[in-house]
Amino acid sequence: MPKRTLVPNPSRRIMSLFCVLICIPVIFSGCSSPDKGDTSDRLQIVATTGMITDLVSTIGGDRVSVVGLMGPGVDPHYYKATQGDLGHLSNADLIVYNGLFLEGKMEDIFIKMSRNKTVVAVSHVIDESSLRRPPEFKGHFDPHIWFDVGLWRQTISAVQTALSEAAPAHADSFQVRAQRYDRQLVDLNAWVSEKVASIPPERRVLVTAHDAFGYFGQAYGLEVLGLQGISTVAEYGVNDVRRLVDLISDRKIPAIFVESSVPERSINAVREGCLARGHEVMIGGTLYSDAMGEAGSGADTYIGMVRTNVTTIVEALR
Repeated sequence: MPKRTLVPNPSRRIMSLFCVLICIPVIFSGCSSPDKGDTSDRLQIVATTGMITDLVSTIGGDRVSVVGLMGPGVDPHYYKATQGDLGHLSNADLIVYNGLFLEGKMEDIFIKMSRNKTVVAVSHVIDESSLRRPPEFKGHFDPHIWFDVGLWRQTISAVQTALSEAAPAHADSFQVRAQRYDRQLVDLNAWVSEKVASIPPERRVLVTAHDAFGYFGQAYGLEVLGLQGISTVAEYGVNDVRRLVDLISDRKIPAIFVESSVPERSINAVREGCLARGHEVMIGGTLYSDAMGEAGSGADTYIGMVRTNVTTIVEALR
């Protein structure tokens, strides 16, 4: 049988050359440095409140991509997960939330998610002896731990540990960033104490829409009074308004405060009641309680939020 000779097909040559030319840019683009917006090699993390989103982002740096579920003005006590949220949660490498039933309507979701992935409540590192036990919140602790900067410092270790376990290769980076942030919070804590101490003792009374600032008062020496209880889910009534009006009027408290995540009508009802009793109490400003501020507000980071709140309180009461 005669030997078969393969003769190159000119059209096939052209097609091969064309394919090579098409592939060259792809090859070189794969060798180039990744785009700064590329998050494919980062830990995908979902956080609940703005304070926790800021905490995780600060410690994780460019090694993490964080989705925060609750933006400015959002009340975590009432928050219900959307379909989009469930998608983010399902795709996350790590879920970080406050705990202590702050995100009460999402607790069941976190329990289910924890069967398949790492879910961390930052409050779990805080010893129960340091937590407030309000009598009206029977069976639960006060979840508003971020108002005591000293307590919030402890949550740094919870996030650092979770990130290091999820991405061991970057553990040293997480440690460096955690230590740096810890030093910043030490300075912040001292600053808050100094500022609050400048308020005359008889004026150190903080009246807000709901009792979110208990840890703040406990840590820095203020009496804190809220129209509603620990959770905004609990409704206030006429007797609650009357009680607070009597107290403010009798003690001649100069200012009361609204909260960015709570409707103003509640604290306005108290102010109107005081006016009816002949005591003109002013609205001292808006405080950020369960949510941080809008981007560019100065209260869009945890440290910025604390500084903004303290400045507002001190200027109104001093």
